[in-house]
Amino acid sequence: MYLIALCDDEAAELDKTERILKNYEKSHSEAEFAINRFKNADELLDQVRRKNYIPDFILMDIYMPEKLGIEAAQELRSMGNKGKIIFLTTSREHALDAFGVEASQYLVKPISEKMLFSVMDKLLEDIEEARRKYLLLRIEGRIQRVAVNDIVYCEAQGKTQHLYLSNGQQYGLRRTMAEIYEMLACYREFSRVGVAYIVNLEHVDSINAQEVEMDNGKKIYLPRGAYQPLRERYFGYYCEDSEVL
Repeated sequence: MYLIALCDDEAAELDKTERILKNYEKSHSEAEFAINRFKNADELLDQVRRKNYIPDFILMDIYMPEKLGIEAAQELRSMGNKGKIIFLTTSREHALDAFGVEASQYLVKPISEKMLFSVMDKLLEDIEEARRKYLLLRIEGRIQRVAVNDIVYCEAQGKTQHLYLSNGQQYGLRRTMAEIYEMLACYREFSRVGVAYIVNLEHVDSINAQEVEMDNGKKIYLPRGAYQPLRERYFGYYCEDSEVL
């Protein structure tokens, strides 16, 4: 079951998007949707904030009264929501802003069934692939299954490497940093930062010439020469075929 939030100030647009999603659900046996509709951004944010509503997908207009969809997305991310955001809008003006809130897609209206079907195919495939990505690690004498997506970063501390997870847990591993990176190297979201860190680009909040800040608040200071290659990896990860700005 996937929770889907539709947010648009125009009822006709909500009707159209919901109809397309229901058609998708009927034609894809693996897709089961619970769809909630919101007529403005504040309604959606209030539901997330007060009702512990955690949608897997947020399909949202950008131009809405009171609060833009981009602003709503920023608040969702600040609350820790990692759902797939799909912006549905009449203009390409905010495409770069959409990148800043890690939007999965930016679609210009009118939205066709073929267009949205293609997007849902890709995003559902990404989610299912992520659910299959686990490491088996020996931790304190037992075998522990750890979801790759939950790894925020790994830090070398003497002979022990510390793995930090998105839920706040920390594991100490008696393996070398090279061995850990070898396990993670097949996942393109991981990047070395100097000799002491491996970071998950999915959990990077911001990056500048001095430091990279992770979404759990950890600031990792960059050694000399580390910024440019990390910057290129970061931009390349989010826009594979785009030129780095």
